[in-house]
Amino acid sequence: MRRDYDARISRARLLTKKFPASAKLLDFYIQLATLQKQIYAALPGTPPSAHLPALIDIVKSDGPDPLVRYAAHPDRTELTPESRFFSLILEQPQAEYDAVHRPAVLAASPTCPQCGSRPVAAILRGEGEGAKRSLLCSLCSTEWPFRRVLCPNCAGEDKDRLPIYTADGIDYVRVEACDTCRSYIKAVNLTKDGFAIPEVDELATVALDVWADEHGYSKLEPNILGM
Repeated sequence: MRRDYDARISRARLLTKKFPASAKLLDFYIQLATLQKQIYAALPGTPPSAHLPALIDIVKSDGPDPLVRYAAHPDRTELTPESRFFSLILEQPQAEYDAVHRPAVLAASPTCPQCGSRPVAAILRGEGEGAKRSLLCSLCSTEWPFRRVLCPNCAGEDKDRLPIYTADGIDYVRVEACDTCRSYIKAVNLTKDGFAIPEVDELATVALDVWADEHGYSKLEPNILGM
């Protein structure tokens, strides 16, 4: 489980050069991760909600238009992608803190065994002549083992209906799709890039999300920026 915000920030800075089309997105993420680092460091004494004014300032300065509009007139009575964004940015450091200090027993589940959230990415690590797969929680960043030939959304296990797609120039991140439920998750292959930080590299490879959407697949769980 990763708790190193400095590593995430450094990786995002590096990827702005590798994926210039995602540079603006990554610059925004760097500011958010810097704030999350401060939220985490202030726990348990200072509640994450105390950092809301700082988050609003970041959004108003560099956020996309829908978030800027929400920050100006927040509606806390309706669940929207914008309200989810603000909640997730503030709640994630607390969830990660809880996962460190009160870790759960890891089990091969389609949802996080720590907090019950859905995975934001899959991770591939070398094992023998192949690679083992794990899933990464979208909220608390817990990583847990999960079978490779199994859809984490519908539990489909027909390998002919679990296609894998790659793109030129992004050889270490791939789309793992399911033709039964039409969902997908991106997998970061650490055997091809051992310096990758899955939650950051998943953000940077937005071109894969665009391709998946154009081909009728829906993402299993949006990332921290709602993509």
